[in-house]
Amino acid sequence: MASQVTFIGAGNMASAIFGGMIDSGYPREAITATSPSDDHLAPLRRRYGIHTQTDNRAAVANADVVVLAVKPQIMQDVCSDLRDTIQARKPLIVSVAAGLPAATLERWLGGDLAVIRCMPNTPSLVGAGAAGLFANARVTDDQRKLATTLLQAVGLVEWVEDEALLEAVTAIAGSAPAYFFLVFEALEAAGERLGLPADSARRLALQTAYGAARMAQQSDHAPAQLKRNVMSPGGTTERAVHVLEDAGLRQIFLDATDACAKRAREMADEFGKR
Repeated sequence: MASQVTFIGAGNMASAIFGGMIDSGYPREAITATSPSDDHLAPLRRRYGIHTQTDNRAAVANADVVVLAVKPQIMQDVCSDLRDTIQARKPLIVSVAAGLPAATLERWLGGDLAVIRCMPNTPSLVGAGAAGLFANARVTDDQRKLATTLLQAVGLVEWVEDEALLEAVTAIAGSAPAYFFLVFEALEAAGERLGLPADSARRLALQTAYGAARMAQQSDHAPAQLKRNVMSPGGTTERAVHVLEDAGLRQIFLDATDACAKRAREMADEFGKR
């Protein structure tokens, strides 16, 4: 029998995950999602055929897994409301909220709980996500496997054994789609400057990024070698890459990811003090 999974919150990330679960064969009757408004839940019932609830406590009463998918700013109130019901049931807790340490979530829910933190990214919405997961000491091997199964429904899953490494995951996966979108913007603008229509420049940039990513995933070579394979000596690519290197592109990414990880630490400290 499939584990009963309840999503507290039914926004874009939650619906991406349970939609991916269903597409991967997970039984829809084992999934429940909650929201304060049934107007929001009704379309989800029609589209996915899952159970829905406006009462969080009723929704977790029989859950084996509770996925916390609400904004970090309201998480403490949500956890306080669920505390007694969670303590009576002792389900696996999976949080997809950014910046909230596992120990803080466990404390808000009354303690002595198996907690997994997940740092997903927005490409999860199209089934191409990348997520970092951390489990506290109470999480069993079977619970790890279950969480992997649930999150692999929307993309790549990477476990980290040190919770602090989720800051690095945030920097190179969680926030990184925005870096690539910025590159797409820049390439589109460059294409326009060189005379291409904006829509053509955009399509070329996006398809090239998609193709490069697929090549890197499927190749036995490291990205550095794939880069060299494109750079004919004295050719156009070599000259362009030298300009990027001379402009300090590597250092820019180091600085950007350092700033991202620092902010992730600050957010964890802020929430951890509550």
